[in-house]
Amino acid sequence: MFLDRDASIDKACALIREAAEGGATLAVFPEAFVPCFPVWVWFIPSGRTHPLRALYSELHSNAITIPGPETQRLGEAAADAGITVVIGVNERNSEASNSTLYDTILYLGSDGAVLGKHRKLIPTTGERLVWGQSAEAGLEVFDLPFGRLSGLLCWENYMPLARYALLAGGEQIHAAPTWDRGEPWISSMRHVAKEGRCFVVAACQAFHKDDIPDSLDFKTEYLGEVEGWINPGLSLIVDPDGKIVAGPLDSEEGILYADVEPHQLIGPRWQLDAAGHYARPDLFDLTIQRGARPFLREEDGPQSVEDDVAP
Repeated sequence: MFLDRDASIDKACALIREAAEGGATLAVFPEAFVPCFPVWVWFIPSGRTHPLRALYSELHSNAITIPGPETQRLGEAAADAGITVVIGVNERNSEASNSTLYDTILYLGSDGAVLGKHRKLIPTTGERLVWGQSAEAGLEVFDLPFGRLSGLLCWENYMPLARYALLAGGEQIHAAPTWDRGEPWISSMRHVAKEGRCFVVAACQAFHKDDIPDSLDFKTEYLGEVEGWINPGLSLIVDPDGKIVAGPLDSEEGILYADVEPHQLIGPRWQLDAAGHYARPDLFDLTIQRGARPFLREEDGPQSVEDDVAP
């Protein structure tokens, strides 16, 4: 499924069905699941423009637009299963040049409708070789039957103001599609859950070198000394007390499940409510610029003197 849009969507649809059959009402997928995370950014030097161009072109041709036929397919799978879906995708900037790619969270309701999307605000280090940074905040919170849902991508979770904006929007369940893994990341997810008094679902793709087709030159040219798991995954679910209730899932593919009781979304905030009684809006002020900044503005030019003269 690496760099294969149709195959990655087929896999996503199958996992949506499996998660629903397992009793889930919400499924969270990893960062850039469709069609893949551009793993080459950690291995190919930025000055090697020709291999980077070739891989970017391939990724672009397998990226999606929102909405589009791919979101319809995923939406139909969500509706058939009756499950809400959060999935990481590579998205084209179809509103302008259609050439830049964004690292995007796509939200789909249990009726299959596109609830919204969030483009990554700041791609991290090597990711900037592939993804643009969002021209809008996209920090929406969705009020769903099982709770108020939103999320951030990977190291966006280290942006305190972004986290606070979601908490001030009433977030109770926090999706964290990511490529990061390891103990520091696990500790961070526990902190995000404890600070926000919310459930955190951190989904990271377990990725093996064998997942890269041999036909791609960069596998032999830049990954020759790499063996086994490039990313062990370590997906996990954390409760509002910062306790791990599922995972981490180490070096294997699978689905983690956790039960969420309504009282867990409110009760822990009796002690700490970061956007409630623990906030000080009289001392601190946060403003979010809503809406996208267009790439092109069109205005009528000034009228000439001749235009004002009657014939």
